[in-house]
Amino acid sequence: MIKDILKVTENRMHAAIQSLVDNLAAIRTGRASPALVEKLPIDYYDTPTPLMQLATITVPEPRTLLIRPFDPSSLKTIERSILASDLGLTPNNDGKQVRLALPPLTEDRRRELVKVCHHRAEEARISVRNIRRDSKKDMEEYEKEKLISKDDLERGEEDLQKLTDRFIEEVDKAGRHKEAEIMEV
Repeated sequence: MIKDILKVTENRMHAAIQSLVDNLAAIRTGRASPALVEKLPIDYYDTPTPLMQLATITVPEPRTLLIRPFDPSSLKTIERSILASDLGLTPNNDGKQVRLALPPLTEDRRRELVKVCHHRAEEARISVRNIRRDSKKDMEEYEKEKLISKDDLERGEEDLQKLTDRFIEEVDKAGRHKEAEIMEV
């Protein structure tokens, strides 16, 4: 029973880490990356659709993104969505594709982005701790219902804490990696 709880906990914590990695990928660094815009919601026929489902996104140069829509009629909508987003980028539309030139980041902007990284990492840590709390509660209920012994509960809680520590370290590592990427000139 404890093993089942720990397995579910590990899967949930892994999902929290994956969510953090996806969130961090969308934060702009000095280099162009398709992850920056691929999840950007585009209002395509009154349905919010991620940009990656509407176009191919390539990186022809280190500071440029090229977006080629599958449906040329969606070009204006894509352009408007990019302008309305909080990316701070100005799209150049040539009638067939959209070019996004990423200007070099200023020192102040880098510091702001690092703060955003810290905030997202803290949210992930909180998420991991909440998952731990839920699992601990489940173990305590099993012990209360006499499905497991007190010793099993203590061992399970130790294993749960080791699991939590491992995932918190992964959160910290992902945060440090993204921070170094942002501060790199």
